[in-house]
Amino acid sequence: MLTKKQSELLMFINERLKESGVSPSFDEMKEALNLKSKSGIHRLITALEERGFIRRLPHRARALDVVKLPDNMKSSLSAPSRATAPPFAANDDRSVSISVMGRIAAGTPIEALQEEVNQISIPMEMMRSGEHYALEVHGDSMIEAGILDGDTAVIQTTPSAENGEIVVALVEGHEATLKRLRRKGDMIALESANSAYETRLFRSDQVRVQGRLVGLIRKY
Repeated sequence: MLTKKQSELLMFINERLKESGVSPSFDEMKEALNLKSKSGIHRLITALEERGFIRRLPHRARALDVVKLPDNMKSSLSAPSRATAPPFAANDDRSVSISVMGRIAAGTPIEALQEEVNQISIPMEMMRSGEHYALEVHGDSMIEAGILDGDTAVIQTTPSAENGEIVVALVEGHEATLKRLRRKGDMIALESANSAYETRLFRSDQVRVQGRLVGLIRKY
């Protein structure tokens, strides 16, 4: 039997995995449950793990997967995390090929990427509406969101994003970076998911959204 807070956290993690394929950060969990400190989140996660409802994914900072849900919540059990789903064959009718447009910085921004370097096959279930492309992740600034150096980020092409979404941001027309976007009045904050990196603030006219993260592919 789970407590109310344990149930709330389990549902929040499960819904986030269904939406984006990556587990929420500790700060996001703390905010969602209206807790004052991360220590409360640590205790809830430990309790859920001990009861077999979630598991920590190895070699991924603060990355979680939902193993099971209580009987009264099973109807909303997520599919296997998009970030760790097994690869589909290129000729599988459940997969589609999209362009890999080079490398994207999850750290210090690098030059914007404009040319296709190859193609990659991804599961249809990872796709949203509209066009998609993929980028190789370079850097460690998003590790606490479960995004590692060498991962392939699947991006939905869009010129806008909701507050808090992880996006491909084009900074001042020539630097591309993968960060969490926060709007603060007339300013835009590009947040890392690694305490070693500082949040960068820009005027809204200095940042252009080129897509949002919808899934990850990892090679082992």
